[in-house]
Amino acid sequence: MGTPLGDFIRAKRDSTQPESVGLPDRGRRRSPGLRRLDLAARAGISVEYLARIEQGRDRNPSAAVVNAIADALSLAASERNHLRYLAKITGDECSAHFKPAPPRRHVRPSVMDTLRMLEPGIAIVTNRLGDILAHTSTYAALTSGTGLLDADPPNVTRYVFTDPRARAFFPDWEAVADEQAFDLWLAPSAENLEWLTAELIPLAGSDFTRRLNRHELPRRGDLRLNHPSGHELRLTRETLELPADDQQLVVFLPADDPTAQTVEQLHRQSSGRLRSIS
Repeated sequence: MGTPLGDFIRAKRDSTQPESVGLPDRGRRRSPGLRRLDLAARAGISVEYLARIEQGRDRNPSAAVVNAIADALSLAASERNHLRYLAKITGDECSAHFKPAPPRRHVRPSVMDTLRMLEPGIAIVTNRLGDILAHTSTYAALTSGTGLLDADPPNVTRYVFTDPRARAFFPDWEAVADEQAFDLWLAPSAENLEWLTAELIPLAGSDFTRRLNRHELPRRGDLRLNHPSGHELRLTRETLELPADDQQLVVFLPADDPTAQTVEQLHRQSSGRLRSIS
């Protein structure tokens, strides 16, 4: 049985072309990407040891080995961080003793004060599962009529994968779906597993499970929205981590003048009240 760490290494090896890491192209190969022999040689480990890691038979590679594999694959900084994270949650010792608490749904008063200061901007507080815990009034106006805030509690991940309206609201639905599935790796907990198994996987199907298991780091560009009013909006996102709570404060900024004008109109139509869902 494989592990998240082994799955990620194997996926990156399959998607890495030899010439991209300075190796000659040896012509047709039975499998795509980098051969296990080449990756092992570049990392300075045996082919047998690399096979054990990829197949989940070795769950505790040292930090030196993990870093050597990252170097051999020429991973970007974000990919290196993900590789180290997967090594942490894959290890036998960690699996036995690491029992993270369920994600917090309470938003601290100081965070609520910060959110209040962002009015009339567009901002939300969310946890790693995609639960929207609090939001500004303009965010509510922006998503009105889309169904995103209809659930109790509203959850972006569930909305993206199970609500048909999401594909119309997000014109770049594929990219948004990639982001939501990947972010769940940052929220390991018993509650997360129960939520995935009992609710999300049966409803979302292969669109979700395929993304969850391939470990591809998403490219987070501007967020495009098809607003029910008929306007296409383009927003830049700034995410501020709240590590003490394992939450994020996400601020959405208009990326062009037409979006800024539409957001201003939506704000004038909204009630102007901050909303805490938790």
